[in-house]
Amino acid sequence: MTTMQATLAMPAITELLPLIPELALVGAAFALLMLDLFLKDSQRAVTHVLSVVSLLVVAGLLVAGVGAGDGSPVLNDMFLRDTMADVLKIATCVISALALLFVWPYLRERGLYKGEVSVLMLFAVLGMMLLISAGSLIMVYLGLELLALSSYALVAIDRDSPLASEAAMKYFVLGALASGLLLYGMSLVYGATGSLDLATIRTAAPDVAQPLLLLTGVVFMIAGIAFKFGAAPFHMWLPDVYHGAPTPITLFIGSAPKLAAFAMVVRLLGFGAAPLAEQWQPMLAVLAALSLVVGNVIALMQANLKRMLAYSTISHVGFLFLGLAGGGAEGYAASMFYAISYALMATAAFGVIVLLARRGFEADRIEDFKGLNARDPWTAGMVLCVMASLAGIPPFLGFWAKLAVLRAALNGGMLWLAIVGVVFAVIGAFYYLRVIKVMYFDEPVGEPVLPRDDRLLRLVFGVNALGLLVLGVFWNPLMAWCQLAFA
Repeated sequence: MTTMQATLAMPAITELLPLIPELALVGAAFALLMLDLFLKDSQRAVTHVLSVVSLLVVAGLLVAGVGAGDGSPVLNDMFLRDTMADVLKIATCVISALALLFVWPYLRERGLYKGEVSVLMLFAVLGMMLLISAGSLIMVYLGLELLALSSYALVAIDRDSPLASEAAMKYFVLGALASGLLLYGMSLVYGATGSLDLATIRTAAPDVAQPLLLLTGVVFMIAGIAFKFGAAPFHMWLPDVYHGAPTPITLFIGSAPKLAAFAMVVRLLGFGAAPLAEQWQPMLAVLAALSLVVGNVIALMQANLKRMLAYSTISHVGFLFLGLAGGGAEGYAASMFYAISYALMATAAFGVIVLLARRGFEADRIEDFKGLNARDPWTAGMVLCVMASLAGIPPFLGFWAKLAVLRAALNGGMLWLAIVGVVFAVIGAFYYLRVIKVMYFDEPVGEPVLPRDDRLLRLVFGVNALGLLVLGVFWNPLMAWCQLAFA
């Protein structure tokens, strides 16, 4: 058999076993796509419920270790199923299911819910899962584009809104630019090493004939990664997209995809370009410092809660990079812990806007929260949990996440970066505490804002918000899983 024939040969069934969760998800997505054709508009809840169930089933398959095998790469080393992949995929599926629960009442009330919303979200999750398990540059790009194209369509779901259309256009154009940078960097890495396989690139990197070409490729890949993360100075798209997209869509694209982006950094830089760590770690450190400064300073000036959370996302990306810049198993585990914690916090932060919003009213200004405690102490208490966790106040989950990445930066010899992180963590706490202050000490302006009378939504938001306190008190198991992924 020639080399070409071997390359084109169908994979053995045993090679597909590690992909059972992905195959189950793609099967569910196509089945729901077909089912939706036969459903009336009044029956769309069926598609929605089945999509949530599909994600929970996939998470169950991952927890049960179905098809996990011995962790060896399959499909010509293009797909990896290791502990890191399983933990991140479980978190991705659970957080995406949570996001779907927030999507339904908001979009349904505004007549925006179509069957394709759930299906697009399932395909976006599939893209994240492929990205998390990528063992080659081809698989990285395939997963990234599947996630990105689904996200562009979701942001544009409200076609009659000029704000949403503008956000989708910016997202698409700047996303294409980021993909171009990443792809160009990958082509240079391929030119220098002669391989698309990350393990081969890692082996070949120390002895390549053109080290400058390889390093230039890595620099372009870092620029592409920073664009996708929304790290400063590549953050321009993020506030407009977060503000313009329907709130539950912002909730989705602002939470679970951060886990996939973290995996992309670990696969491309922490594994494939590991021999060049001395060159790329300082670059990540500079991006981390810039993101902390730009995100926190501009967030201080925001009166719109969605834009404030968008700029705070940039600062949280800075914290995530802080652990990655520290490097080593400790740094990666700390950043993974931060990524999962932030995804849960972002879900709850945008979830409260969904809870308070109603048709014709978005509840996305900070002044909309004035006097909330007097009208609904329970909701105000839950918002306090979310903001305190985002601010990094103990014993909430956000505190332990910040502590872990700061310690990783210190142990990685990045003292100056850890000091920048501490200073801007204190500055960043101000704008989160401002939301708590207006809820408890200010009088409402205009018509009082009351939470939506939806028991399921209130329950989901309550579980999400209280989870930040419970996981903050019992944070050890989650950290132990993250450390196990890099043991």
